[in-house]
Amino acid sequence: MKTTKKLFKRYLSMIMALALSFAIVSCGDDDEDSTPPAPTLPSTTYDLAEIGGSGVSGTAKFEKVDDQTTRVTLELTGTPTDGDHPAHIHIDNAATGGGIAISLTNVDGNTGMSETTVTAEDDDTAITYEELIDFDGYINVHLASDNLGTIVAQGDIGSNALTGESKSYTLNEFDNSGILGTVLFEERVNGEALATISLQNTPAGGSHPAHIHENDAATGGPIYFSFNSVDGTSGMSKTNVATSDGGDDFGYADVLVVNGYVNVHLADTALSTIVAQGDIGANDQ
Repeated sequence: MKTTKKLFKRYLSMIMALALSFAIVSCGDDDEDSTPPAPTLPSTTYDLAEIGGSGVSGTAKFEKVDDQTTRVTLELTGTPTDGDHPAHIHIDNAATGGGIAISLTNVDGNTGMSETTVTAEDDDTAITYEELIDFDGYINVHLASDNLGTIVAQGDIGSNALTGESKSYTLNEFDNSGILGTVLFEERVNGEALATISLQNTPAGGSHPAHIHENDAATGGPIYFSFNSVDGTSGMSKTNVATSDGGDDFGYADVLVVNGYVNVHLADTALSTIVAQGDIGANDQ
């Protein structure tokens, strides 16, 4: 009888110990499950490309903190040690240029970082995260406060951001000029386009006007759209495409079907001398 009671007490102790262990584990699980995960902030990231061979590039991240507040974080590589680089959000796109809308915290050259809490533009106009990621603007990062004319990194943001859709056309040398290359059209979020002309063998120091003409190159026609002139030293030109010279809507979708061709000329004073040419849009072969 005593043996039976001892066994009963032993089994009871084991059951109670197991029950207590289960209760502790259950409580631990409940505590762990009751801790909510950290919220993920809505965010949008834009690329900042190097300018003028600066070697400085990176990203600009926009994070929604609340309905009135956005955190803008610039993260760059290639910034010089002890550098201090002013940064701003400008109005319009980088190819066109525009005034400062929002001043950002200077980028620390040692870390390549800048963080700014944005609730309003510099003129105190309130601006939300949703408005910023639809903003008609771009970011400039400058070499120094006393050298704002030197831009080291730049990138379109908001409605000017690129969608990833693009179309490239060949520009062939004309009359044995030795100058040839491409014109690349990239679609923007707002339906406009960024046109980049890239040429080889342009003379250093030269400036070469370029236009889209009506009809095909074999037929010829009047100027429909004017690009920013090609810099002879770099062989490059960047132009925003939104309206024709006559004021007609002319965006990315229109470029793909336009009855036109591109001429690149020797100089403003020598428009009759064509150095590169290529059909585009509906005339692309």
